[in-house]
Amino acid sequence: MIDAAILQFDRALRTVFAPAASQRPVPGGDLPEPALSETERKHAAALMRVNHVGEICAQALYQGQSLVSRQPDVTAALRHAADEETEHLAWTEQRIRELGGRKSLLNPLWYGGALAIGMLAGKFGEAWNLGFLAETERQVGAHLQSHLAQLPEGDARSRAIVAQMMTDEAEHADTALALGGVPLPAVACHVMRSASRVMTTTAYWV
Repeated sequence: MIDAAILQFDRALRTVFAPAASQRPVPGGDLPEPALSETERKHAAALMRVNHVGEICAQALYQGQSLVSRQPDVTAALRHAADEETEHLAWTEQRIRELGGRKSLLNPLWYGGALAIGMLAGKFGEAWNLGFLAETERQVGAHLQSHLAQLPEGDARSRAIVAQMMTDEAEHADTALALGGVPLPAVACHVMRSASRVMTTTAYWV
């Protein structure tokens, strides 16, 4: 029990403070760095910071949900999704550096809050746990779609990363539904969107 707690704590520390690694090549990594104005560069860096925060939260959500899951196939699916989200962390982190930006100063807060939400979602049973995962990924996909519209047209490197993240998130949502996830009540979806709006607006600046 103590060993498991230490491992989970170590995972949290590495997610928030250590550089993430990716097994896959960074999407768009072979494309030339675009000539962006200072305003465009700062805007792109802020959007990628928001995306990085989203991946910090995803890691915490999956960790919280897997901690309370009692079905091996569900736990395995959550861990697989978390591994891909780690790659997203690495991609967005690298792109933020390339754009001359910085990660959110509130990452420990984002992680702690998302971990608590993930554990709470898991307490409602596997069907609701998976439904929460599917709805989370659906909303993340919509959020990424909006970023494709907001990123500078010439920033093909950032756009390639966001596009691949959208593909991965859609697959995670489909997997959750295939494993038995159920649609969440409309009020729950509304609360999730409101919370996400607070996070994205804050992370753009802080």
